[in-house]
Amino acid sequence: MSGYRPFRLNVGFIAAEEVGYQREFVFENLAFVRLEDLELRDIRGTVTVVRMPQGLLFRTHLKATTPVVCARCLKPIQQPVEAHFEELYAFSERHMTESGLLYPPTGIVDLAPLVREFMILDIPFSPLCSPDCKGLCPVCGADLNVETCAHQQAPIDPRWSALQELLSVVQEKGD
Repeated sequence: MSGYRPFRLNVGFIAAEEVGYQREFVFENLAFVRLEDLELRDIRGTVTVVRMPQGLLFRTHLKATTPVVCARCLKPIQQPVEAHFEELYAFSERHMTESGLLYPPTGIVDLAPLVREFMILDIPFSPLCSPDCKGLCPVCGADLNVETCAHQQAPIDPRWSALQELLSVVQEKGD
């Protein structure tokens, strides 16, 4: 990753402060950031860094949108995503959490890998443009949100005809 890196924060001055000192970094209307394979747009939120005895605690709450494709109609959409996390960058290995994050000697912490990970985890497995998206016609591929298919339903595969007959018998007995 090169170029513009808004999640790279110089926090050396916070490490030099007394325990309990905190500083808030505000992100407002950050138009576009690429984090490896993830594009984020309209980023907003805060990162609060708190000086703790063991290291620096990063409390992060960010919202953004990312371009995805609707799982039903295949239209491109902007999916809202959020990242909420707290991570400690420990001053020594003795105080490291299971995240394994150490405070760098340069005093510059790059939160981009964590932001990327938490944003990706927030993307739905099957994103939808709307909850009532009708999707595409399985026969002709028409977008059922825009048009109604003018063709007949596809004929039933002859291998399934025995099940269709059984269904007809069950329905007749039920009437």
